[in-house]
Amino acid sequence: MTEAANVRDLLANSPTNWGRWGDQDELGAVNILTPELVLKAVGSVRSGKVFTLGGEFGTGNDPIWPGRAQTQRYNTQDRSSYTAGKKVTNPGGTEYADDYVAMFLQGATHYDALGHVWYDDQVYNGYPASSTTHGMEKASVLPIARHGIVGRGVLLDMARHFGVDYLDKGTAIGLDDVLACLEKQKVEIGKGSILLVRTGEIGSYYSREQGEFYADFIEPGLNFSPELVQWFADNDVVSLATDTIGNERTVHESGAAFVLHAALMRNLGIAFAEILSLDALAADCAEDGQYDFLYSAGPIKIANATGAPVNPIAVK
Repeated sequence: MTEAANVRDLLANSPTNWGRWGDQDELGAVNILTPELVLKAVGSVRSGKVFTLGGEFGTGNDPIWPGRAQTQRYNTQDRSSYTAGKKVTNPGGTEYADDYVAMFLQGATHYDALGHVWYDDQVYNGYPASSTTHGMEKASVLPIARHGIVGRGVLLDMARHFGVDYLDKGTAIGLDDVLACLEKQKVEIGKGSILLVRTGEIGSYYSREQGEFYADFIEPGLNFSPELVQWFADNDVVSLATDTIGNERTVHESGAAFVLHAALMRNLGIAFAEILSLDALAADCAEDGQYDFLYSAGPIKIANATGAPVNPIAVK
């Protein structure tokens, strides 16, 4: 087997946003979303149609990264607790059910912390990778969750662009493909946008055999190139959100894994959202020709976390 390229070498001349918003920054590109940009994004609302982009989870058959356990939901009390005499009815006659969830914080639609992936012992903005030990002291998901991500969203429907229901495993989306899709959809990216990329993968999960879905697991998606990374930097893309589990072609042709996580999240501070449900939104965009919208996402505020579940909303 050929040895994988070193990410450090691949990204030797890659742009960074380290220090752009100060040496204590933990928000990254979310800083770009000024009130002026948010107000401008409201102009993308034309019909009032609302799409929730989070997938359902806790079903026992959720799309998750290989090796992660399924979400487990447990009732701690319900009607049976009262009939068994284990719980006492409240004064006045009310009763209630309660439950809790055990899950990987990235085991559902979620936002990553900027410190989630690193190389050379440094996470976003130069914080030491040792700061992730037993909880993320720096660049956790909490600063993003406190701020929220609200701005102009732009959908790239790559599956429709290529004329398929979903992209094959390992399909590489390059900058030329991105630009061609934007032109075909008659939409511009614009400074400070949130980019949503539909591959059709998550939608297809529910109609495919799990064994086939996970076999030879290399997801389709955006594929690292210096030109693609520079395009993200030049356009001040705030967030990348996809209907895949790993948000990029997870293994580059060089053999290196998660190169765009390193280039975009670790170096540019772009917020990553994964496992989105984009099929209904994409179908509506194809019908009315409007591929931009107001995008709003507020991850759960979990201290020191590497990620947090979210149910993003697109308003057209």
